[in-house]
Amino acid sequence: MPDERLDALSARQGRRPKGAPVTTESKPVTMEQIAALAGVSTITVSRALRDSASVTPATRERIKTLAEAAGYRFNHHARNLRLRRSHMVAVMLEMQPDTDRPMTDAYPLQLLGGITQELTSRGYSVLLSAMQSPGQGMAASADGVILLGQGANGSAVKSAGAMGLPMVVWGAEHGRGDAVVVGGDNAHGGACAAERLIALGRRELFFLGDVRHAEIRDRQQGFVKALKKGNLKAQTLTPAAFTFGAGFTAVQAHLAKGGRAPDGLFAASDLLAMGAVRAFTDAGLAVPDQVSVIGYDDSPAAQSFAPPLTSVRQDWHHGGVLLARKVLDLIAGQAAASEIMPTELVVRAT
Repeated sequence: MPDERLDALSARQGRRPKGAPVTTESKPVTMEQIAALAGVSTITVSRALRDSASVTPATRERIKTLAEAAGYRFNHHARNLRLRRSHMVAVMLEMQPDTDRPMTDAYPLQLLGGITQELTSRGYSVLLSAMQSPGQGMAASADGVILLGQGANGSAVKSAGAMGLPMVVWGAEHGRGDAVVVGGDNAHGGACAAERLIALGRRELFFLGDVRHAEIRDRQQGFVKALKKGNLKAQTLTPAAFTFGAGFTAVQAHLAKGGRAPDGLFAASDLLAMGAVRAFTDAGLAVPDQVSVIGYDDSPAAQSFAPPLTSVRQDWHHGGVLLARKVLDLIAGQAAASEIMPTELVVRAT
């Protein structure tokens, strides 16, 4: 099958089979086409052609052989520029700033603090940008990329990975492509929330979060799996965003339909949880007397909320340090492995 695809690619590129007339038409073979031939991601092709230790010798050799057979021309000038290094790492945010969710919130600020601390101490500068056109601008001249957030269905990972730079992602292990990932143990966090609600005697349970995002899906799955042990189920509400307003609107809309009110709710973030508390309060449901609510992240806002929010804690600052260390390892041509950090439930008043 690879041979057939290689023949088809050669034909499309105007390469001349034996005995065929000479033609002057030629189109350059792209790294994406080599990735399709090899059945791997574009970033794996990039790493293999750069002789990165993060790709096995057998895979490197196979990719190089396919690239040569297809007529791929490696950009040695670009490689030489890369070897000189810019000593800059691009940090790309997969989030749209909102008045309900500003960039000054604990996420992403605490992650950025850990990243910046580690990179600057190692002589690197940080280029911060929103996730828009990763193939353009100064990000393309960076030595590596740290991506904060995977996007719905891993869309951000695919987009940033197309740059062909060493990349580390904050998120969950599934939906990561072949990128190195650092994140919290989301499934364990979800299980902790379920166990707390069961212990409180709650039986009509809801999950609030957009499961198209890998981290959120892990939280939901951990929650649901733990509930099954108590023969319980959870209904999922999907908010339009990761904001206080989106949490409020999703819960308010459900209650307005006359649906059965939950007596326990686990939200995928603190902002969503706080929005849910406001919606319950406006509907005359007391928190925590009638409804118990648990958030995720243990943000400073959760601690100062009224009532103080029970939440799952993850160490963002340490996560930022790990992201920086791992991208520097990849830039140096060393292997780096994904790392999942522990999470714990912090019980407060909700």
